Amino acid sequence: MTTTTSRRGSRPGYKSAAAVFAIGMAGTTLPTPLYGLYREEIGFSELMVTVIFASYAVGVIATLLLVGNYSDEAGRRPVLFCALGLAAASAGCFLLEGGLPFLFAGRLLSGFSAGLLSGAGTVTVLELARPERKSRAGFAATAANMGGLGCGPLLSGLLAEYAPMPLTLPFLVHLGLVCVACVIVLFLPETVAHARLRTRPRPPGLYVPPQVRGVFTPSALAAFAGFSLLGLFTAVAPSFVAQTLDITNLAVSGVVVFSVFLASTVGQSLTGKLPVSAALPLGCLVLVLGLLLVGASLWAEALPLLVAGAACGGLGQGLSFRAGLTAVGDAAPPAHRAATISSFFVVAYTGISLPVVGVGALTMWVGLDAAGLIFTACVTVLAATTGVYLARRKV
Repeated sequence: MTTTTSRRGSRPGYKSAAAVFAIGMAGTTLPTPLYGLYREEIGFSELMVTVIFASYAVGVIATLLLVGNYSDEAGRRPVLFCALGLAAASAGCFLLEGGLPFLFAGRLLSGFSAGLLSGAGTVTVLELARPERKSRAGFAATAANMGGLGCGPLLSGLLAEYAPMPLTLPFLVHLGLVCVACVIVLFLPETVAHARLRTRPRPPGLYVPPQVRGVFTPSALAAFAGFSLLGLFTAVAPSFVAQTLDITNLAVSGVVVFSVFLASTVGQSLTGKLPVSAALPLGCLVLVLGLLLVGASLWAEALPLLVAGAACGGLGQGLSFRAGLTAVGDAAPPAHRAATISSFFVVAYTGISLPVVGVGALTMWVGLDAAGLIFTACVTVLAATTGVYLARRKV
């Protein structure tokens, strides 16, 4: 489907689209600092926290596999409206506070929203930029994605700690932001020529062309390791801060989680200044250092080490992720580029879910600190092995 970047008058451009993208993604991590409050109110284990969190990744993966390329036919604006509607429905589930079923429904709907935004949001930002601003637009899309994910826990942590109605106000504020985003989308130009809203979705599924697999496998493993770290911080770090460090200030938990996503954004911004062959193994190396710092923070029960691990690990994740995505996109033939990149994201989001559920299960037997140490050791080995392979192969 051909696209057009023509704009009439002074209609909003790529920065406005990036703001919509960020607002939508912020809702997906909004509950992160609040799980402890839900545990007190409803009563469930740390394992259940990770399973609730993983239901989000299930929604993302299902959306990527089934309708990840739907905006190519139906148009960007209808898909963005749908994603924002799902984000509003997710917030509504949390506002109802109806127990575990509503928490699962809220996270699953949030995953559907993020799956749509990951593709349509990124492409809209890029397509609304003038040719001379493509590089800036690429970073705007990156910053909107990771920055939005980081702002979610920061916003909810601050509101839950210093404002009334800790389990209600964060979602009401986000609903207000979603309404603002809908108004922005209303005025965004449609970049898909001859968009057909009623077209039937054609699931891209999982496909990696044979000539891409040599690049895809190590790049996807690096993304898996990096997203595992993001999953650990968004699902388990608040519990560690509260239970092990005995810091009950929800704003602190929000800041800790925010720091890893902020560092990831910085890391992705640096990728363009290095060749992909250097950025990929370097990102893995920095990720390993971050994981070692996280492990040290669990062993020493020290908040500064945890923040340092978040900053270092997020930086490495950002470097390796964007470099891997670039390498895979460049290697994929144009006819299969969308399906190949969707497969790359599926591997990445699997990394944000399965290992974290494993941490939750281990917590039931060995405790939170030991489970975190085992997790960091396993992911460190994976990241280090991948980094060494990439350094020797020079993707």
